[in-house]
Amino acid sequence: MTATTLAPATTEVLIQLRPADEWLAVCPLSRLTPGRGVAALLPDGRQVALFLDRDGAPYAIDNRDPFTGAQVLARGLVGSAAGRPFVASPLLKQRFDLSTGRCLDDESVAVAAYEVRVA
Repeated sequence: MTATTLAPATTEVLIQLRPADEWLAVCPLSRLTPGRGVAALLPDGRQVALFLDRDGAPYAIDNRDPFTGAQVLARGLVGSAAGRPFVASPLLKQRFDLSTGRCLDDESVAVAAYEVRVA
């Protein structure tokens, strides 16, 4: 009888988003901490801000704050209003809905929101 050694699985769980027609692996799920953001660079040069809410649901929006032009939304404070998750910009404190990208403080402003999955 020969002993068989099985190697542990090395497949890492990834956060994927859909910036166009195809899914794009952006980063390992292990890089995200609930309630905190992480910035990622897309192949076309855009930056996205990735988040996990406190329940572990993933979100992705543009990282660029439309009020200042700074790439800072990933560093914002995550919270919720009326049951909707948002990030507040660390600069001027405008809140952006993580599901839609809509600014909760100025309805005429929004950032792009991306479809996200864990795979």
